[in-house]
Amino acid sequence: MTEQQRTARVVGPDYLLAGRYRLAYKLGGGGMGAVWLAQDTLMGRKVAVKQVTSTIDLSEKAAREVRNRAMREGRIAARLSSPHAIAMHDVAIEDGEPWLVMEYMPSRSLAQALNIAETLPPYEVAQVGAQVADALTEAHEAGIVHRDIKPGNILIADRGRTLGIVKISDFGISRAKGDVEESDSSVITGTPAYFAPEVARGQDPTEASDVFSLGATLYTAIEGRPPFDIDEDSIALLHRVARGQIISPSRSGDLTPALLHMLEPDPSRRPTMAQARDEIIRSAVSSKGSIASLRGVPLTTSDGVVPGWAHRSTPVAETRRPSREFGNTVAGLPAVRSTGLSDTTPKPYSPPPFDVPKKKNSLDKVLDAVDDAVGDKVDIPPAVILGVGVAVVLLFVVLLIALL
Repeated sequence: MTEQQRTARVVGPDYLLAGRYRLAYKLGGGGMGAVWLAQDTLMGRKVAVKQVTSTIDLSEKAAREVRNRAMREGRIAARLSSPHAIAMHDVAIEDGEPWLVMEYMPSRSLAQALNIAETLPPYEVAQVGAQVADALTEAHEAGIVHRDIKPGNILIADRGRTLGIVKISDFGISRAKGDVEESDSSVITGTPAYFAPEVARGQDPTEASDVFSLGATLYTAIEGRPPFDIDEDSIALLHRVARGQIISPSRSGDLTPALLHMLEPDPSRRPTMAQARDEIIRSAVSSKGSIASLRGVPLTTSDGVVPGWAHRSTPVAETRRPSREFGNTVAGLPAVRSTGLSDTTPKPYSPPPFDVPKKKNSLDKVLDAVDDAVGDKVDIPPAVILGVGVAVVLLFVVLLIALL
């Protein structure tokens, strides 16, 4: 088919893609393409279909890169089976162009949630972080680095049976081990506000970079702004990121140690994604928590209900805070070289080294043992139970001595 013929075929509502997927309406879009709601006429289900950027008028090399990127995203996402990652169903080829067919989950992004609530409680953010970290742990085990973790790519189901379920999406610029592609260390792609410092300096993104980006995303949800603040000048922001000096968090509460560990400027000092997930759970969700108790479960408030900002009935004020996404995915940014870093620039904050939690003393161990034994059977604190137990033993000893 010629380019003129392809151009003449207008893609819109009711368009039948690849003889199977009937488009309904656009769910959203950006620099990497548009996402449509569609009906899978073969399986009888709703799906989300990603229309990649058109290759019409592109050079042969640029067009090939667009197609390869779409196919790579499809292959990478298809490797994952996590309940907290959007599933990839199919890659449909239409007029030589790939379209990605994905699971459709009625949802709003974490970025949209921040248009409703300026900040979110650490307890709720911890659940979001633990579930996304669980999906990314599987991705890293499969040799996949996401490279663009940000609030706009974290989805929370806002209605139906999946209400409150959290999923990571958009593996559009991800890389997997074994991928062979030319790269240029002088330019970088992603969202600057959530870059790890080493990525801003031109180093290849790694699993540790994903850990930092997730930490920056959780920080933003709690503090209401990214850890390096906001700047419309992407280059100026990159220089701040490259120095790794975040603004001290003030609202993160019990989540602070886990958050600062993820935001370590030195990637070698950061936890793995699995370790970050477990630290988040232990520090903010439950002292006895595990991912088994959170996997596939809707996030809740401290009162045990799905938060109001996650419900579709709570409208998103799209025009109220247009900057809450804090930047879009950008390709071709110039990396910051060491010669471009000034030692005289003020340093508002530098994360301290992460301290390994102190070993529990004997009393704490006894209280934990009592708590484990009692479980959820009673609401009496372990310290009270232990105190009553000690009092009973002492009374028994006194009575025994009196009888002798």
